[in-house]
Amino acid sequence: MDRFAAEKEAARAQLSSTENQLQSMKEKSSVQVRRIEELEARLASKLAKAESDTEKAKADADAFVAVYQADAGAAQVQAREAAETANTRAHWVAELAKCRSRRETLEEIHARGFDLTEEIKRAKDLKANDEALISDDDNDDDDDDGSKSGSESGEELDGEETTPEDNQET
Repeated sequence: MDRFAAEKEAARAQLSSTENQLQSMKEKSSVQVRRIEELEARLASKLAKAESDTEKAKADADAFVAVYQADAGAAQVQAREAAETANTRAHWVAELAKCRSRRETLEEIHARGFDLTEEIKRAKDLKANDEALISDDDNDDDDDDGSKSGSESGEELDGEETTPEDNQET
């Protein structure tokens, strides 16, 4: 009986030790579960912050790209306008050079004692007369009857015929 009592006592001691170990393990497990939950909460918070930062960075990048594209478009317009201005300026510089050259040539001619003013005036008058004659010819071509005037048909108004050489002398 003593032996059974000793075995019983040993079994109770072993059971108590196992219960203590189990209780200790439960407490450790509970602490670990709380710690895991805290870590998961921190991790979720950091993940949300990272996602927020990513969204903010994406929005900033999109805004930067939009500004860059607008600036690039404005720069293209400015470059086009600058090219047009440069072309216009080059044209007028060339025109100015031509006018200066002509003026220098005329000054040299005047310095040598030639006066071409009358010849230039006559040339302008002849050009105006030629244009007037051409416009008169065009108007005569538009007549419906198709008849020529007396000077075009080679007849003078008084009935005499003239040759083309006679018309050039007048």
